[in-house]
Parts: sequence; C-alpha cells; structure tokens
Amino acid sequence: MRSLLLRAFGRPQGLLGRLGGMVMAHMNADCGAWVTDLLELRPNDRVLEVGFGPGVVIQRLTNTIPAGSIAGVDASPEMVQQARARNGAAIQDGRVDLRLGSVEHLPFDDGSFDKVLAINSMQVWPDAITGLREIRRVTKPGGRVALGFTSHSGQPKDGVADRLVAAGFTAARLVDAEQRFCALATKTS
Repeated sequence: MRSLLLRAFGRPQGLLGRLGGMVMAHMNADCGAWVTDLLELRPNDRVLEVGFGPGVVIQRLTNTIPAGSIAGVDASPEMVQQARARNGAAIQDGRVDLRLGSVEHLPFDDGSFDKVLAINSMQVWPDAITGLREIRRVTKPGGRVALGFTSHSGQPKDGVADRLVAAGFTAARLVDAEQRFCALATKTS
C-alpha cells in the first residue's frame, strides 16, 4: 500500500502519478496559499518551490510576485510535465523555471532565493536534514523558508522546527492552523 501511495503522491510515477497530481492540485491549493501568505512575499522576490507537484502554488506565485521570478524542482517527471503545462505562459515569459531534480542536489547557485517553500514534500525526501541544508545553501542571507503540511501529509509536527535549526536556520517556529501547519525559519548568514 505504501508503494502505491508513493507512486501516486510521494514521487508520482505513471498513471497513478498523473492521477495523484490531479488530486494534489485540489488538496494542496489552500495550504499553498496559506504558506505563501506566511512568507510575506514582496513583488520582486526570487522564490523556489521544492516538490512543486502539479504546479498550482507556482501558478499562484506568478500572480503574487509580478516583478519577481519563480523556480521549482521536483523529482517526478509526471509532475514537471503537469506543472509546465499549467504554467506555460509564465515559462515562456521567462518568469518561471521548473526543473526535474532532487532536494539533495538543487541545480541553483548559492544564495539564489529570497524565499523557499515546500508543501507536503519533506516527508518523502530521502534525508530531510540533507535537503534542508541544500535549501539553506540556495537561500540568500536574510531569506526565509516555509515548510507547509496538510493533515493528510503523514508528517508529524514534532521535530520539524528542530530539523530546520539542525540544518542551520534560525528563528524556527511552528504555525498551527486547522487541518494544516507550517514551520518557518530564517537564514541569518
């Protein structure tokens, strides 16, 4: 059962992955909107989404930061395809850059992003601390990270803020809401 769930939602593959993407587009949209609000985005921010799935949050970001740029990395070819289709105009305009890849080896330069977010994805990363350290590497000093989770993610609240601190972030805190929570932190240097 776990293998089927991972193929549909964790690292979507094949037909199950495509169907999982449609479900995620609906289920993660509200959490993604809430998390982007918590990040206090500015119009010209450079934002990275790790594990962007079908690209719903990427699409929201293009409307939220009109003078900024958005990048994303996802380990699933099916999700990259869905997100590119959903965000085709913004990709053509050069405002969005979506890549196939993993959180352990982000294909971006040091200090590239003002804000980084991940929605319902950390729980499927092979090594959360390694992924968070890599996120820290690509975040600018003073930049913020937000890890959002729905109640269906399977991610327990306990320890998420501690992992951010272990990866080198500061001011880590948990924001709890009905049916979702978010861990926020800052890169100080």
